[in-house]
Formats: sequence, C-alpha cells, structure tokens
Amino acid sequence: MDYKALGLKTGLEIHIQLNTRRKLFCHCPPVLRDDEPHFRVERRLHISVSELGAVDPAVVWEVRKRRKYIYEGYRDTTCLVELDEEPPHMPDEEALTTAVAVAKMFNAKLFDEIYVMRKTVVDGSNVSGFQRTMLVAYGGRAKILGYDIGVETIALEEDAARKMGEEGKAVVYRLDRLGIPLIEIATEPMTYAPQQVEEVAWIIGYSVKITGRAKRGVGTVRQDVNVSIAGGAKTEIKGVPDLSLIPKVIEYEATRQLSLLKIAEELKRRGVEKVELSLADVTQAFANTKSKLVRRVLDAGGKVVAVKAPGFNKLLGAEVQPGRRFGTELADYVRAWTELGGLLHSDELPGYGITADEVRDVEARVGVNSFILLMGVDEGELEEAARVVVERLNAAPRGVPEETRAANPDGTTRFLRPRPGAARMYPETDLPPVRITFEILKKAEEVAKVTLEGKLKELTSRGLSRDLALQLVKSPHLEKFEDYLQRFKEVPPQQIAAVLLNISKALAREGVEITDEKVESVLDALNRKVITKEAVEEVLRNMKPGESAEEAAKRLGLLRMSYDEVKKIVAEVAAQVGKEKAVGEVMRRYRGKVDVEDVRRALAEIYL
Repeated sequence: MDYKALGLKTGLEIHIQLNTRRKLFCHCPPVLRDDEPHFRVERRLHISVSELGAVDPAVVWEVRKRRKYIYEGYRDTTCLVELDEEPPHMPDEEALTTAVAVAKMFNAKLFDEIYVMRKTVVDGSNVSGFQRTMLVAYGGRAKILGYDIGVETIALEEDAARKMGEEGKAVVYRLDRLGIPLIEIATEPMTYAPQQVEEVAWIIGYSVKITGRAKRGVGTVRQDVNVSIAGGAKTEIKGVPDLSLIPKVIEYEATRQLSLLKIAEELKRRGVEKVELSLADVTQAFANTKSKLVRRVLDAGGKVVAVKAPGFNKLLGAEVQPGRRFGTELADYVRAWTELGGLLHSDELPGYGITADEVRDVEARVGVNSFILLMGVDEGELEEAARVVVERLNAAPRGVPEETRAANPDGTTRFLRPRPGAARMYPETDLPPVRITFEILKKAEEVAKVTLEGKLKELTSRGLSRDLALQLVKSPHLEKFEDYLQRFKEVPPQQIAAVLLNISKALAREGVEITDEKVESVLDALNRKVITKEAVEEVLRNMKPGESAEEAAKRLGLLRMSYDEVKKIVAEVAAQVGKEKAVGEVMRRYRGKVDVEDVRRALAEIYL
C-alpha cells in the first residue's frame, strides 16, 4: 500500500501511569487490589449541558444506553474523593514534577499556571461523570533515534476506574485504579509509515519509563491512535493493547477508509443520496423457517423487521477490512446503540439457514432487493436499531464518518461511540490554578537528565554494540541486566546481554523453559569460571528442575578445563596440525569445555 499517495496521517496519544506515593487528587495509595472489595455503591449518570449551553454528542450516546453503574471499593484505600462525595485535593506534586520533566525532554512550552479541567466522561468509568485533567505543556519537538517527533500537548490526568465486568445492564467498576496519575502525550499528525509509528510510540513511552517515574507491568501504558487518509476523516482508535499491533491497526484503518470512500463514490454514481426510514414487519415470511437463528427469536415471542436500503445491493457485503464488511459496520452500530446482537443483510442471504424462497418473500413484502433484517422481542429496541441503521446508511454517501473506534485483537476496529465535541471540556470549580514553582522546575530538570539517548550511550560505553544496546533497552530485561552487571563482575556485559536476549529467546522457541533462576545460575557459573561461554546454551537447554548450572555442566561433561589442562592440549594439537590451525582445532575437539582466551594465551606462551 502506497501510504504517501493515500495521504496517510497518524497521531498518537500515549497514556502512561506514573509511579507516585499517592493518587493525583487524593491521598489514597495508587495500588490495584485483587482481594474482595469491602463495599459496593450503585449510581446512574444523567445528561447535562456544558457551561456553554451545549450537549456533547458522545454524552448523548452514552446516556441513551440507560445503564447503571456499580462501584467497588475498599475502606482502607478508597476515600470520598473517589466516590465524588468530597472535593478533590490539590494535585500531587510528585506527578506534576514528572509531567514537567517530560515536557522538558520534548522541548515543550510550559504553562506558567496550570488549570484543572473537567473532561466529560459518562461511560461510568469516572464516578463524577468527568475526568480531571491538566494541560501542562504544548508545542514540543525532539529528534530521538532519527525520528522527528512533534508533540502537540502534554497533560496530567487521573486514570479511570477499572472495569470488572457487566451484570445485565449494569457495569461493574473498581475504584482502585481511579485517580492514579496518568501522563498523556499527544503527538502532531505524522506521515511516517505504520511500522515507524510503532517505533515513535515506543520512543515516547520509554522516554518516560527511563526516568524510573512510570509504573511497570501490563496495562500501565495504553496507546490511542488517530488515523486519516486524504478525503477520509480523523478516526480515533482507542485502547490499542500492544505496540506491535499499531502498524496493523493503521493499515487496516487506512484500508477501511479507502473502502468507505469507494462505497461513497459508487452510491453517488447510483444517485443514492438519502434513505428514508422504512420499517416493515416481515415475520410471516419466516413462519415455517428452518433457520435456528430466526426460530430462536420467534419462539421467544419476537419478530423480524426489514429496513429498506435501496441502492445498497452488493455494497452491504463489500469488504472494508479483513473479515469485516460494510454490513459489519452497520451491525457494530446496532450493538453499540441497542441491546440487539446485530443484524443480517440481503448481500449475505440466502444464508444462516434462511432460504432463497424466504429472501424472495421478504423482497416482495418490502419492494426492494436490498434490505437489513433486525430480529428481537422489544419493539422499542427494533425501532431504535432501525433508526441507527438508517443514520449510518445516510452517512455512507458522505464517505467516512468521524468516529471513536475500538481496536480488535486482530488489528481491525469496531465502532465505539461518536467523536466528542467542543462541549466536552470545562473548568474545575473546586481547585485553584497550580503555579509551576522554581522548586518543581529544579526537580524536573534532574529527572529530565535521564534520557533514552543517554541510556544507549551508557550501554555502548560498556562494550555493547548500538544494535544490542537498543535491543536491550526495548526488552523487559534492562533492569535485570544492570543488576547482573553488579553481581557477576567477571562476566562481560555483552555476554550477559547475549544470554538475556539471544540465547534465552532461541531456547524458549524450542520449548525450553527459561527461568530467572536458571539464567542467574548460569551467569554465576560463568562468573566463577566453572563453565565457558560456549557451554552456556547447552547447559541452559539441559538443566533439570532444581539443578544448578555447575551440576548440569558436570553431568554433561561441560565443566571448564583448567588452564594447565588447556595448555597441555594446545601443545599436543599444535604439534599435530601446526600453530596456525591449533586454535580452531582445539575449539572443535573440546568445544564447550575450553575457553578460547585460554587457548590463545597458551599458544602465545608455547611459541614465545
């Protein structure tokens, strides 16, 4: 795919949890808990206008779901701030210092005063119905590892409550995560290829992690990706779970937008501008149906209705992403707006046990050969689903609607909600502006001295190649590497890195279980010169549970020979094959048991 010709633009929003002693707006500890919560409270959220007198479209969408929310908490780590029963406390200075430090890393412009804002969020993940956020800096730019990264904004905000599941129409959240400080770094639109965008996302995330001020572990870093192509629309894709999925998400979203533009072009060619809402009860067409899908609904007292989609024949089944069609887009809307499980459309029928005769019967009843079938028991839900379908059909001739979408595990995306509007943000009335003091700036400057480029320089100064240093920094093993350097001083840094990155990875691919205990035992044996570096892989591969590396080497006949033994062998082999071939021959005959440096030293001493 020629992304430049497509006019591909991507933006990133990287959210990183900070490792602080308290939450952002209260003094509760920022820890997640797995034990049984002490209490539950139930709430409902209601729609309200902003200070500008407008209502955000995303708010309307959420409120229409008529959901209730259950919040779980703990008496010793949850307070009234999280329950929205007490005003927020002043922002945590430790988190603010980290945000200022990150702004300095990216050469962003700091605000003299920081105002706490309320960002409307009514999916229940914030008890108050809004998220508190502070814009700390803007307009940053930095060149890191060859990438020119423009940063639009750096914000400090409270993380949302943790979704634990659903109980019917109720959503259950846990309050332990609510309020954990979260730094959000939003980039300028980029024209990099998808794989390069993944690199940029890693650079941004790691630039914060390298300071030691970020939490570690699953879920502590989250990525949102904004994607558009020429003629398309900015689409925000929430919750990309893993960096490695970013290129696929971008590729598939570009594909989707291109497909939607082609559908719009074809609709214009067909003269389709608007679809009128027309709902027909076609239950009788399926009176004797053998379709299990339809039969289940009818036996429950439900009915089947058809929504006319004139001019959409062969377009409802048009693929927009791998395994997803335009009809799937419509089904996403139905699932998002209603309690219905989805829909069927004429381009995929006959199918699902529905016969050609039943399809012809429906066509005769609705008067068109392109239609959507909705099934359910609740008439109100069917009418709402029909309205949603027609709204999406009427957006099709315009191309790509602005949406917030969610990432699927395979990199495709699904409709989540409409994009929020300008009425979403308004000032926090319970807190005064926060001034960036000299003390905060001074502390932030110290934190900002720890950089990604600086870490790479430090590693290469220890003898690692830049490529190996970069691999190490990108891996989860950097902290272990630095710990092992201190503990196993006789093992060269490049050997420690090789064990952590290359040897362990290769053995894991073979199905060998590699544990920290095994790695540490092997490094300890190397450090004590009990084994050679050539024996490391074989020893790791064959270590039994509870067995040390030295014990495994002894059992395998791979204990390192003493220097006197090596010298004697070198003298014998050199006499047989000559001085020039002696090193290679000794290593071939006694591989894993002799150290190459011992062989070279012995050869040098013998032929002084």
